[in-house]
Order: sequence, then structure tokens, then C-alpha cells
Amino acid sequence: MLPDRSPFVYLLASQRNGTLYVGVTSNLLVRIDQHRRRVLPGFTRDYGARMLVWFEPHETMEQAILREKRIKKWNRAWKLDLIERSNPEWRDLACDFGFTPLA
Repeated sequence: MLPDRSPFVYLLASQRNGTLYVGVTSNLLVRIDQHRRRVLPGFTRDYGARMLVWFEPHETMEQAILREKRIKKWNRAWKLDLIERSNPEWRDLACDFGFTPLA
């Protein structure tokens, strides 16, 4: 299980090779739940990016924010490579933490 309060950078996708979203949070499980239930207005709700395909823990929120900003500047191919190196099947990693698979 993940620690309740730990900084994470994460990538959501609408589907394999679909729309990507890069985010940062101090509570990954709560934030993923918010995205999956579409309670947060904005990009992920508008474009259906709800599948957790990559995440990375950080020691501090400052480090996580810097990493998020770097990844947001990357081109799409680099982001896809980041996902595929650790999650080549594009599994919804949220299911590993007890979330119901998306339909």
C-alpha cells in the first residue's frame, strides 16, 4: 500500500496510446479516486484520462513539482516511452490498489 501523504508524479491515459495527463499530488490514492469519479473539473474530465498508467514517488513536493514540469515539457514520444518502460501492457495501475477496473 502507498503512504497516505507522499508526493507523487503520475500519468493518466484515456486508453492505450490515448490522451495523456501529467499530474502531481501529495495523496495519490485520493487524487486517482477524484479523477476516476470525474469530480475535478478540467482536462482529465473533459478528455476522459482516468487510467493510471505510470507514477513515481518523490521525497519532497518540491522535487515532485519539478519532475512534473519537466515531463510536461517532453514530447509525446518521450512520455509514451516512460510509460512503456514500466508498464508495457498499459495496465490500469489503480487496480493494484483496489480500484475497480474502468469499463
